[in-house]
Amino acid sequence: MSKAKETNVIMSRRHLIAGLAAGTVTACVTNPDTGESQFMLVSEGQLAQMASSAWTDAKAQTPISRDPHLNSQLTRVGGRISTAANRQHENWEYAVFDSDQKNAFVMPGGKVGFYRGIMEFSDNEDQIAAIMGHETGHVTGRHAAARYSRQMAAGAGLAAANVALSRSDTRYKNEIAAVLGAGVTFGVILPFSRKHELQADKLGVDYMHRAGYDVRQSVRLWEKMAADSSGSRQPEFMSTHPSPETRVQELDSYIRSKGYA
Repeated sequence: MSKAKETNVIMSRRHLIAGLAAGTVTACVTNPDTGESQFMLVSEGQLAQMASSAWTDAKAQTPISRDPHLNSQLTRVGGRISTAANRQHENWEYAVFDSDQKNAFVMPGGKVGFYRGIMEFSDNEDQIAAIMGHETGHVTGRHAAARYSRQMAAGAGLAAANVALSRSDTRYKNEIAAVLGAGVTFGVILPFSRKHELQADKLGVDYMHRAGYDVRQSVRLWEKMAADSSGSRQPEFMSTHPSPETRVQELDSYIRSKGYA
């Protein structure tokens, strides 16, 4: 590698680092719900616009349950939890998807989807409230915008590193690039996602408590999840979600520390 080329690569790296550092300063905002400083390159409003079509597609691709009990229950629980989170004036929309999946999700803009399977799996309304609190916690925690911003920044760093590698004479640079990509995935994006999941669990417990639900049912729910999914999970370090056992431990400790039970 010539001295001129080496200098160019070093300067490119320096410019990248300086640019990302400047972006970090200008894009950090304080979340009033958590008190945390968050790195943001996109607003919740921008993501809500992007998610609108995805929500429409989801409702078009999966049948909506016509069970009046399930729909009224989900709307009732959603109303109580959103009020507890002081987000009752936002444009929430709830849908029960007619599928056996034991899952639920939230999209930017307050679009909340529960699958019939998870509602039937729950023993009582308190456990449904635990799931609703968790999904609401993703909204108040601004997790979608934070995760999207981190992925944008990680992608920019990876692209610049690949440019530097392509200009060098380093042996096995393809292998190094592959490992670098894995490092970005497992070292930055996935652990950050697990942090969001655990924070959403705890915010959800706060909202359950304020709404008058039995917070211990959140622990019972994840104990059931652990028993139901035993032997079918990938290693936790490769998952965007903590294991059910980890969630049980974290929730139990948090509930005790807050004096909720």
